[in-house]
Amino acid sequence: MRPAPADRCKVPHGLWRAVEAIGIPPSALLRQARLPVTLPQTGQVITTAQYFALMRALETLSDDPAVGLKIVRSADTAVHPPSTLAAFYARDLRDGLERLARFKRLCTPETLQVTDGLDGGRRSCTVGMSWFHASEAEPSVSVDATFATLMELARRGTGTDVRPLRVDLARPGKRSAAHESYFAAPVRLGAPRDLLVLDAADLDRPFPGHNPELLAMLTPALGAALEEMQARSLSEQVILELKRSLPSGRPDVGEVARRMGMSERTLQRRITEEGHSFRELLVEARRELGRRLLSDEALELDEIAFLLGYQDATSFHRAFREWEGVTPARWRQLRSNDATYTAH
Repeated sequence: MRPAPADRCKVPHGLWRAVEAIGIPPSALLRQARLPVTLPQTGQVITTAQYFALMRALETLSDDPAVGLKIVRSADTAVHPPSTLAAFYARDLRDGLERLARFKRLCTPETLQVTDGLDGGRRSCTVGMSWFHASEAEPSVSVDATFATLMELARRGTGTDVRPLRVDLARPGKRSAAHESYFAAPVRLGAPRDLLVLDAADLDRPFPGHNPELLAMLTPALGAALEEMQARSLSEQVILELKRSLPSGRPDVGEVARRMGMSERTLQRRITEEGHSFRELLVEARRELGRRLLSDEALELDEIAFLLGYQDATSFHRAFREWEGVTPARWRQLRSNDATYTAH
């Protein structure tokens, strides 16, 4: 049996642009979700629970039951991450769905379940989602965004008004005119699970924009990214996990082990076998993340100390001086001077 992927969700940069376009500042969204406001700058990877909190915050602040459809429908294809962009240049809709499903795990511990079958006597293809680390139902806005992404792929890719056979939504409630208008198909609320049911004939529709040359460049790059994730030493993986986790609080070895899908004892043993200790890796993670955060002059030194898990700014100053030989303020000043000199 294939092991479950790590609980790591990468938030696409396009999401921040999309929520701004509908009048919601990303900082307000992050505060509502109780997530670090530095998330768009640091590119921090979050857990499934944190991603769901972000989606619920979007529902709350927008007060629009169809916001998930709107942020995807209004987005330019160019803002999609490479893992999604490749699908728009596929051979046909089936190829696009397979590419999207294959690379979705680069961004989230989620799978697209694509199943061929019959629906009312017609050949159909049913698409559902499964989250490996979810302890609650997927928020409605997240479901809508995924189904809208699939429909935009179908419609933009084929250049035709593809319509599903039906849409099943597990959420309770009355009929949604906004959803029926967007999907142009029957939408059933209170269904056993969230499903998008497509006509199997639509999956064979060719994509006029099929670009084998671009796919030849994108696909190896994405495959290499997967291989790189698997090829990193365990110590490098731990440092990455620590940098992702530090802004949400100082992670201990047990928490890191859980996120990486192993026991604390196993993690400690394997780190030792590579000639390191958890404390050494924590120091390195703080050093790398500290340098990155200091590069953003909008962040105060006290805030950076907090994001790195220090109890006070004095502890951060002392540690940084040991790493770099200068204080954080001096390091930032020197870097700013170098940038000014280079610009001239």
